Amino acid sequence: MLRPATTALRRALFSRPLTRVSTIPTSFARRTYATVPKPVRLGQPTHETHPHYLNAGEITPGIDALEYSLRRAQLASHLPEGGVAIIPSSTTKYRSGPVFYEFHQSPDFFYLTGFLEPDSCAVIQKTGPDGQHNFYMFVREKDAHAELWDGARTGTEGAKEFFNADEAWDSRYMGRYLAPIVEEAKVVVVDVPKGQEAASVQSFFGVSAPSTVTDLVKGKVVKPLKGIMHQMRVVKSGTEAAVMRKAGKFSGRAYQRAMREDFETEKELADFLEYEFKRHGCDKSAYVPVVAGGENALSIHYTFNDEQFKDGDLVLVDAGGQYGGYVTDITRTWPVNGRFSPAQKDLYSAVLTVQRNCVKMCREDANMSLDDIHHQAEIGLRDELGLLGFDLTGGVLGNILFPHHVGHYVGIDLHDVGSFGRVQKLKQGHVVTIEPGVYVPDDERWPKHFRGMGIRVEDSVYVGETNPIVLTAEAPKEIEDIEALRD
Repeated sequence: MLRPATTALRRALFSRPLTRVSTIPTSFARRTYATVPKPVRLGQPTHETHPHYLNAGEITPGIDALEYSLRRAQLASHLPEGGVAIIPSSTTKYRSGPVFYEFHQSPDFFYLTGFLEPDSCAVIQKTGPDGQHNFYMFVREKDAHAELWDGARTGTEGAKEFFNADEAWDSRYMGRYLAPIVEEAKVVVVDVPKGQEAASVQSFFGVSAPSTVTDLVKGKVVKPLKGIMHQMRVVKSGTEAAVMRKAGKFSGRAYQRAMREDFETEKELADFLEYEFKRHGCDKSAYVPVVAGGENALSIHYTFNDEQFKDGDLVLVDAGGQYGGYVTDITRTWPVNGRFSPAQKDLYSAVLTVQRNCVKMCREDANMSLDDIHHQAEIGLRDELGLLGFDLTGGVLGNILFPHHVGHYVGIDLHDVGSFGRVQKLKQGHVVTIEPGVYVPDDERWPKHFRGMGIRVEDSVYVGETNPIVLTAEAPKEIEDIEALRD
């Protein structure tokens, strides 16, 4: 049963009576003071501690406890009778010694819980036909010494009271408490990493437990979880779309500000964008950015970002921000000096025309898949480049000039729900990228004035029933808009 945000425990934690200070220095005898207890901190922001970031009832920005509960019920409804799903969190990864990488939560675990701490596990035990289930969590227990160094933890009581777990246990003892749950199950639904079937639960889940995965599920029917989760995650709720729209808006405005500036190096531009993403609303960058000046743009995933710009070159930027656990994906190409040359304008217009046409296809009533849209992108680029004098014989379009797909799903992951594939028809609630590009090597096969150019235009697009919604519309892409930013 879902517990409301204002449980008895939370009222006790956050609404203690004011207490008058009993001893007051003589020089302040005429003043009275009250001690106001600070809201208890969990292992992540709450409305009580971060009212500027979370509304009442929200677990993560825009997503409340009820939606997370409904997601777990939806998963339970997809489980077979007697099924138990086991969903581990991510673990802390270390660069060397005690120096760790920035933590990134497992997407499926995040989707079902909103819990942002490592070394944890969610267990969904089906108990009835219509989504009835038990929800168990294994989390790091509160530990004053560890929290002195690493900050607050939610602990088992917080997992029950704030995250609505029916029961929660210290993850150090997961083997002890998980074994009887698995023993009752007829089917265990879990994604075991390849090559790790015989590894210890400690290695698999990042927690301490005596059993091996093989021992734990011995005699049970084991089925993969990923396919079910990706089918659930591919359709975004209205609240998810709203969160992604914010991520797109914050990121797009950062692009606007970047296009106004004059940068000497790729690094300056990359650092500026990361700062602007965070400064104006995003939590962090969604991925390592591509900031490619001139011929560097011919490498699709160029991320060195360490060269100087040359006047007259284009710069291709593929970057985006993350907000509330959801990412946005944007690519823009613009002149380093703020003005397109005639040749740059011609090639850029060709790519932009195709991109606009493909965005229009992102609606349910068009009955198109991403593969269908990719095919249309190839037809469009072939027509546009032919008008510009390109020889496209011999399969050079797909092998050289446009070697990547026109789009992918996006959501909690940058390349979201990878098992879903690109052959299914787009449905309302899908969010995809549309990103045609042209990359012209510097050789004699191509028209001289286009050689060395790499141009890509990409937006994150919400698929509507009859119309697409561009979530990243604030990032300018029309030639006149880009040039006007330097006027």
